Amino acid sequence: MQRTELTDYLSDLLQVPSFADYCPNGLQVEGRSEIRRLVAGVTACQILLEEAIAYDADAILVHHGYFWKGENAKIAGIKKQRLATLLRADVNLYAYHLPLDAHPELGNNAQLAKIMGWQAEGRFGEQELGWLGSLPNAMSAGSLEVELSCKLERKSLLIGERERKLKKLAWCTGGAQGWFEAAIDAGVDAFISGEISEPVVHLARESGVSYIAAGHHATERYGVKALASHLAQHCDIEANFIDVDNPI
Repeated sequence: MQRTELTDYLSDLLQVPSFADYCPNGLQVEGRSEIRRLVAGVTACQILLEEAIAYDADAILVHHGYFWKGENAKIAGIKKQRLATLLRADVNLYAYHLPLDAHPELGNNAQLAKIMGWQAEGRFGEQELGWLGSLPNAMSAGSLEVELSCKLERKSLLIGERERKLKKLAWCTGGAQGWFEAAIDAGVDAFISGEISEPVVHLARESGVSYIAAGHHATERYGVKALASHLAQHCDIEANFIDVDNPI
């Protein structure tokens, strides 16, 4: 598949122009024009770059790419090394941040719901990135924390009473702890995200709404993996997902 074809296909599929984001979405680093083999991962770290090159990939597809708003614009140090690795190997880098969170089927929130068996019923928050839904059957907060830990293979952190019965949920993968108050206002029993910060503990205790931090990386592995599988099925591309472990 030609690079230009893949770029246009992904832009249309993920509705990239619809989002205001903190980084450029799409082709971030241009490489060779023909793409036969692609490696997907959560973050474009040096380990992923090297494994992709060893796999003889023509393109790398990630959720967390480069060129974030507010970061130092100098091409030096780690940034220089990463870009030099890509340019030297002539490998394309594609990154999709909020568009991959939001996609109704392939996105991180959709895939988390699929893995956990949650029933999606609506959206909330900025650009409707947060999801609302319910459990198929009511369960205790402690049981949900254990289930998340098992299915995501990472120990989750629950703030709230373990025996409290839950039915209505809100969730947003990654670093969405700032949306907890909006989730509380939506009338849910629990909010699930990737990370937690100090004020969230007090909000959970005082509101009675359970908060579960299930891991930024752990909750965002599945969107890019699903997108890679989609490309393998619908485009003339061999795609492989590589999970570079991250405890956060």
